[in-house]
Amino acid sequence: MEIGWPSKVRHIAHVTFDRFNGFIGLPVEFEPQVPRRPPSASTRVFGVSTESMQLSFDSRGNCVPTILLMMQRRLYSQGGLQSEGIFRINPENGQEEYLREQLNNGLIPDNIDVHCLAGLIKAWFRELPIGILDCLSVEQVMQAQSENECSHLVSLLPPTEAALLDWAINLMADVAELEELNKMSARNIAMVFAPNMTQMSDPLTALMYAVQVMNFLKTLIVRILREREDSVVQI
Repeated sequence: MEIGWPSKVRHIAHVTFDRFNGFIGLPVEFEPQVPRRPPSASTRVFGVSTESMQLSFDSRGNCVPTILLMMQRRLYSQGGLQSEGIFRINPENGQEEYLREQLNNGLIPDNIDVHCLAGLIKAWFRELPIGILDCLSVEQVMQAQSENECSHLVSLLPPTEAALLDWAINLMADVAELEELNKMSARNIAMVFAPNMTQMSDPLTALMYAVQVMNFLKTLIVRILREREDSVVQI
């Protein structure tokens, strides 16, 4: 039996899905069968896979969660990059929990503490179900000593993890560029990010591995900073 082209087709309704409001434009007769709100997992932005999150492109063409870009823009606009100890100083727990709740609703309150924003950016990476570097073996990261070896490791990452790492490295480079103000060198910012990039159950192994990850991140940050300087000189 051959299947022919559809006939008597009518456009009844245009339905879109919004991660915060569920299905929009759904005909009334279907509403009882479909939840008005999306599943709870899709409304969370921490501790969930990027596959269930709303994504956007950054200035470098990386497809990353929109919530990261929102936090980054607010961090920059409030002078977070100039703040001493940014990404190192821990925020007050009370404000962090409040901001988490607001972020799950797609909001960032005005005048939020920049250290709270920075802390939650790190927390977002730390709470991923799988760390963005976990697809690389410990041996691969430990053996990568030179810039070329570190760059080769980046090329082995899947597209999602590669985009997230590139976004994070450029964020860290933005911080390191203002070291004179924020006291956060390439090594310092790599040190505070390193424990958030992998998931290891054994604390001692995680601590030892974090040192290798720190060196890996630092090498990539230094490369970005040099490339930025070279591009300015060429102009």
